Amino acid sequence: MRTIAALYVDAKGPYQNVEGVVPWDELADARRYFGPHPVVAHPPCTRYGRLKHLAKRNDQDCALTAVCQVRYWGGVLEHPAQSALWKLCGMPTPGEPADAYGGYTLEVDQCDWGHVARKPTWLYLIRVPRPTEFPPHREPTHWCSGYRLSSTRSKRRGNGQPVPPGIKVCSAVQRRRTPPAFAKWLIELARSVR
Repeated sequence: MRTIAALYVDAKGPYQNVEGVVPWDELADARRYFGPHPVVAHPPCTRYGRLKHLAKRNDQDCALTAVCQVRYWGGVLEHPAQSALWKLCGMPTPGEPADAYGGYTLEVDQCDWGHVARKPTWLYLIRVPRPTEFPPHREPTHWCSGYRLSSTRSKRRGNGQPVPPGIKVCSAVQRRRTPPAFAKWLIELARSVR
């Protein structure tokens, strides 16, 4: 079994205690990873996503370092769809040809792997064969943002779009979590590095 380095991961997340996976959480400081294994990188996205104006931590160098790490060792980098990191680092967006490093981008929705809400995600893959199998489409059980009208007041969150009836609003912790099935799929992609 090929060993994989899981970089910038949650200490309580799905990469802990997985055979053949060396997790690098915040305490281990994944910026210090210098190989030799292919990587699955989950760098912080607060500086590059739609909510960057709310970012409290300056962890910008983690994402830039992760791009270098995946380009050098091969593997997968995961970030929210439309991440500004793509433009900054000259990575191709979904549907564009591969870049000078042979990297290409796929758009997936983590909901299909069991995330409670829609979570459109871009994957930057280096030296990984293009995947052909994906899980079936799945409907969300939670909503990431919006508002719900109650009998006493209006509850607004995020972009102010209404939450569909019967759907819960997910917490920040739920929003941030990586589904175990998605982590397993990313590990298998990284193990296929040529």
